[in-house]
Amino acid sequence: MTEQGMSSAPIGWDRDDVDYYSKQRKKRSRKKALIITLVSVACVIGAAAAAVVVWAMGVQANLNEGVDDEIRQTLTDTESVDDPFYMLLLGVDRNQDRAESAEYGDDDSAYRSDTIILARIDPPQKQVTLVSLHRDLLVDMDEYGVNKLNSAYSFGGPSYVINVVSELAGVPISHFAEVNFDEFDELVDSLGGIEVDVPIDINDPYAGEPISAGPQTLDGAQALTLCRSRHAYDDYGDGDVFRAANQRMVIAAIAKKIMAVDPLTLANTISHLAEMVTTDMSVTDLLHLAEEMRGVDLDKNVYSGMTPTTSLYQNGGWYELLNTEAWQTMMARVDNGLSPYSDADEDQTAGLAGSATENIKNGDGDLQSLTFDPDTPTDVDATVLVLNGTGIAGLASRVAASLDTHGYETTTGNANNSYDYSVVAYSSPENKSAAEAVARALGGSIDVEDWQGVYETDSDVIVVLGLDMANSVDLL
Repeated sequence: MTEQGMSSAPIGWDRDDVDYYSKQRKKRSRKKALIITLVSVACVIGAAAAAVVVWAMGVQANLNEGVDDEIRQTLTDTESVDDPFYMLLLGVDRNQDRAESAEYGDDDSAYRSDTIILARIDPPQKQVTLVSLHRDLLVDMDEYGVNKLNSAYSFGGPSYVINVVSELAGVPISHFAEVNFDEFDELVDSLGGIEVDVPIDINDPYAGEPISAGPQTLDGAQALTLCRSRHAYDDYGDGDVFRAANQRMVIAAIAKKIMAVDPLTLANTISHLAEMVTTDMSVTDLLHLAEEMRGVDLDKNVYSGMTPTTSLYQNGGWYELLNTEAWQTMMARVDNGLSPYSDADEDQTAGLAGSATENIKNGDGDLQSLTFDPDTPTDVDATVLVLNGTGIAGLASRVAASLDTHGYETTTGNANNSYDYSVVAYSSPENKSAAEAVARALGGSIDVEDWQGVYETDSDVIVVLGLDMANSVDLL
């Protein structure tokens, strides 16, 4: 055989056998490469899934830290977050420095809940209602007696507050969240700030740097200032009422920002929430609720209000007495998906402090230990001048607001001198009974005196506020 006629195939093979073998080897190579690729993709997906699981477990642990069986047993069971439910939001005066100090420590009994908001969340209607409960509200707490609502936390922690508020409001509470304001500013900053319309200039040195009135984007520090500020409202009355309205506005603004973020940012936000919030809800619940509420118009479908109360100065302290009938009417509206107020005029903070919306949709404890009696006859035809003898701004306005609820016509001003003790005075003998009635309206512990000629005034009764009353007001 010549060289030209020699074959490269093994002996006994022809050209077709060689081609077939080559093709099969290429197929096996492609199949092996495909398998390797699929395994690699599966490994990547598995690693990503594992990372998600680790992330969710870490966030879950932070969210539920401190949520014990007693709290879960106190909450009303719900099958899902798809139906309307009530959630209690608590802001507690606990921070890291206090928790690590010898004076306070980490025990619940050392703290009070100064922010108490009952939220009704309605996913089917994409609606939220926020009702603030006054921290100074007097409540009968059975074995603990009649106490301010914010003391319930120190008596029994979150579970006891849930019980007290549920009974007070007459609604079941399914979830709760406790906010640590130490991390609050970081959450707002992570969202790029929040958009609010501040009705008046906020200048409260106890709360933070001043904030100008008007629509604006607040960073975390400014949002925290707005939530803490009370003394910016000293000339308007009880600063707690106005501060609570601003807190509800900020909560609504945060919710609006969260609902608008992309899924990746939402996951990051939930991580931040886990650092500042303790709640019984799971990561799955929160993500599902966010999805259910997506599309909610937070400019129209967030309603806001506060417990209707009457202020009382008694035994050296300020208290709030629940106006039971008005409260029952308010909660009936809330439970039916309506605004807490049937008329915008019912909101004393309108035009002064923020609220979640200006939309309006129409649709007792044993107090025998107190000498104040709402039914005590008072001479409401008398005019009353309230003079501030303490130098502390806003005190006269708060006392006047308390007297206004009894029907008195009041004016305010500053005393010519400073006084250690408060007094209710009458400017002529015929006004003595009216002065005694005013003293009863203020709790009955203030002396009534004849001050004829001391102050020139057309008012029938003069209330001069001394440091004894100023010292009873929580100034910080």
